[in-house]
Amino acid sequence: MLAFMHMDCYDVVMHIDVIPNRGSPPAVLLRESYRNEEGKPRKRTLANLSALPDDAVDAVKRVLGGETLVSADDAFQIIRSRPHGHVAAVVGTMKRLGLPELLSTRKHRNRQLALAMIAARILDPCSKLATAQRLSADTLGSSLGEVWGVENADADDLYEALDWLFGGQARIEKKLAARHLEEGGRVLWDATPVPLESHTCALAVFGRAKKGGAQRQVVFGLLATSKGIPVAVEVFAGNTSDAKTVGPALDRVQDRFGLERITMVGDRGMITDARIEDELRPRGVDWITALRAPAIRTLWKEGPLQLSLFDDQDLAEIRSPDFPGERLIACRNPLLAADRARTRQELLGATESKLQTIVDATQRTRRPYRGEARIGVRVGKVLAHSKVAKHFRYTITDDAFTFERDETSIAEEAALDGIYVLRTTVPSDELDAEGVVRAYKDLSEVEQAFRVMKDFGLEVEPIRHRLENRVRAHIFLCMLAYYVRQHMEHALAPLLLTDHDSEGAEARRDSIVAPAHRSHVGELKVRTQQTGEGDPARSFDTLLADLATLTKNDTQVEGTQITFEKYAQPTLLQEKAFRLLDVSPRL
Repeated sequence: MLAFMHMDCYDVVMHIDVIPNRGSPPAVLLRESYRNEEGKPRKRTLANLSALPDDAVDAVKRVLGGETLVSADDAFQIIRSRPHGHVAAVVGTMKRLGLPELLSTRKHRNRQLALAMIAARILDPCSKLATAQRLSADTLGSSLGEVWGVENADADDLYEALDWLFGGQARIEKKLAARHLEEGGRVLWDATPVPLESHTCALAVFGRAKKGGAQRQVVFGLLATSKGIPVAVEVFAGNTSDAKTVGPALDRVQDRFGLERITMVGDRGMITDARIEDELRPRGVDWITALRAPAIRTLWKEGPLQLSLFDDQDLAEIRSPDFPGERLIACRNPLLAADRARTRQELLGATESKLQTIVDATQRTRRPYRGEARIGVRVGKVLAHSKVAKHFRYTITDDAFTFERDETSIAEEAALDGIYVLRTTVPSDELDAEGVVRAYKDLSEVEQAFRVMKDFGLEVEPIRHRLENRVRAHIFLCMLAYYVRQHMEHALAPLLLTDHDSEGAEARRDSIVAPAHRSHVGELKVRTQQTGEGDPARSFDTLLADLATLTKNDTQVEGTQITFEKYAQPTLLQEKAFRLLDVSPRL
């Protein structure tokens, strides 16, 4: 309807205001009256109609008053429309989080371009060239370019802004640390490889990918709070092991952020014995990590880890002289035990099948496989990829190959199925055993960040930059985009498929060791694909796509050159989304 539109649960009414001017003709203004989020009446000017003749102004008044002099299509023409609601949601959240001030307290072009690139990474991740094209006033894929005032930017401008962003990374991360970290608190640290297509970047080194095999890549580590809020990112050469990233992470926390007493939480491949002795202990840093399988087996064989501990419980605190000054939290997860037993049997069966093929090749009548060395090479290839080589005994001769399962080895491993042991130096009066397990499981928050940054949404990979600092800046920009998206997902959780009833989910858990369960609310969402209020439950990306249908329109008064901006009427679902985000679609 032309006369008014509903937005943010308050009415917006268009009308004509005539403002007297001393010694000059009065100003005739097309205005909107509305109530803001606090319920206070406000006005905003849409257009100056002073140049119109009196009869034209009178006609506009009457149309706005509801009279049908001409159709709305004849009175006002939409001359341009662009998707806007999703932009308002992202940019409004960025402003609410104080991201512009975080990047720079002074408004300037590079800051605005960097902000536009961060928003674009959430809205429509693509190359810098494609981003510049979509910001352009000529194409206007959305209202993003005009919102940040960068409609005339080209790819070179974006690269310059990316360089500026990298130059401010240390300062920005220090602000984030001051906002989210505190002395004596916990930090999460993990690292992951990312493919890099450049052949000239010094960071691009062949390394082992998480999914196996070798690839030209870089490794980046993410530092986060115990709630998974990203604070800093560090980029390393592609052949850097996880453990080698711990020292630089501690340098950043202690030297740059000025936090002396912290607890670092990392997995068993990150916080190793060597890192503890060389990095953490000398710095006075506490840690929470897990033991590797050989260390757990030693605890079991030497006595501290008794399987009878788990007869009536799934968690027990033990001590060992091999770990002086440390607490060991032994846990047993029955579901994990069953999964490992099933996986082991599958691997044993698959390996036996491949080994039997070699046996058959040595026994066939026509051209039998011969040669101890040749047979050994073939057997070695099978066992090298089997992950269960230790569970087989075999004999190789010049004309025969035999094998059998090592049932003793299998039984020893099976006895420890589902058991893991955490180690920490945090005193029990600061963090009890359950708290240690919960803190270690918080690492799943960083794993979730990696999934979003790499696979679902932000598309940090593949990286095509040639310059080392551009690679670092690109990953830092993606971290800032995740910072915004994470806050948005948390706020929008009631509308998403996400289980937002964390207390209900925790109540359904038998113990902290047991796997997490969805709450009843979360299960209902998944089963019905609806929210508690009956709205379709969506993914984050599909909700953004829905918000994009709220358009920003350049509207022209027919027969004049007078234009003003008019927003489409938000749907009830869009209103809920903006209310949850605590932002206005009008920015």
